[in-house]
Amino acid sequence: MLKSFTLFITAAISACSAMPRQPINTVDYLDLDRFMGDWYVIANIPTFIERNAYNAVESYAINNKGHIETTFSFNKGSFGGKRKVYTPTGFVKDKNSNSVWSMQFIWPFKADYRVVYVNNDYSVTVIGRNKRDYLWIMARQPQITDQLYQELLTMLNSEGYDISLIQKVPQQW
Repeated sequence: MLKSFTLFITAAISACSAMPRQPINTVDYLDLDRFMGDWYVIANIPTFIERNAYNAVESYAINNKGHIETTFSFNKGSFGGKRKVYTPTGFVKDKNSNSVWSMQFIWPFKADYRVVYVNNDYSVTVIGRNKRDYLWIMARQPQITDQLYQELLTMLNSEGYDISLIQKVPQQW
């Protein structure tokens, strides 16, 4: 009887921990035209291709189909390292807010991509995912103030991110 109860409790706890989190908060409305252009990656929880990236830049442009043509480039291993370039395509999923996208690096797979913050002048943004496994803090300039960086970390912590995983991306231009 005790063994059955223990198994039941273990299963119940496992089911609770496997429950999905609340969706991450996104911006209420993203002006796509203002959002297009170059963004320096200030910090991230890196994907496997971004580990050891320097001078990382993400660039967006709307194509004639309304999709987001993306160019992600960085130097691998050092400021003088080989320049790597990736060209995924973004698809706006939520047409009311424009803040929920899917990003496709390889057909037919699309990754969750959510604009969780953009300041009023569209000079700083944060991109996240519902899984809270990756994120990107980006700006129109290669640096942001320490105060703003700390404010963004506080916001990300409140959204359920493990901020100890966030790494600054070296920028030198």
